Amino acid sequence: MPWDRDQIATRAAQELPSGSVVNLGIGIPTLISNHLRPEQNICLHSENGLLGMGPFPREDEVDAQIINAGKQTVTIVDGGSTFDSALSFAMIRGRHVDVAVLGAMQVSQRGDLANWMVPGKKVAGIGGAMDLATGARKVIAVMQQRDRKGRSKLLDSCTLPLTAMRCVDLVITDLGVLRVDRTGNAGFELVELAPGVSEDEFMGATGASVRLGLAKSA
Repeated sequence: MPWDRDQIATRAAQELPSGSVVNLGIGIPTLISNHLRPEQNICLHSENGLLGMGPFPREDEVDAQIINAGKQTVTIVDGGSTFDSALSFAMIRGRHVDVAVLGAMQVSQRGDLANWMVPGKKVAGIGGAMDLATGARKVIAVMQQRDRKGRSKLLDSCTLPLTAMRCVDLVITDLGVLRVDRTGNAGFELVELAPGVSEDEFMGATGASVRLGLAKSA
């Protein structure tokens, strides 16, 4: 069975180094805050001005003024802080964010990321995605592997407007985990399959060249 959204977030949480500062994009990435282990000691950053973001609140913990970048109410851990967005983006641009986990509409085999606009749709703007994709030390893209029409979102070249070029290091989809060689043209490397997903199924849902690395059923 492919991973569901929550399982994708759980798998992504395993990739976060202990003690790192991590920014979670909107969508699937926001679920990661509920799957972090205390011993990881992760400090979550939100570009709207929050450092030390905790998991989603229980009903009796909701504070409408404490929100993440997706305007969802969140909590703040002990020692957390709030500040203006100018300082928050200075942290990103100054490369003080170790990992950014971003949702993706498309990822190319060179690590190009498209995640902010679908032609013909109304959008508020690119938001913090461009800064995060280029300012974070490591970028992890999380997404469903196919769009609603069944087309692969892993491509030789993105067809949607790019957020940033050669920025993605790792891709986690509902079907598996891939490394990206963004320094060259080696393409995707499949390193793990979701439980019960076959190599043939994975390849059939991929629109780019893929090398088989340490692929395994978890």
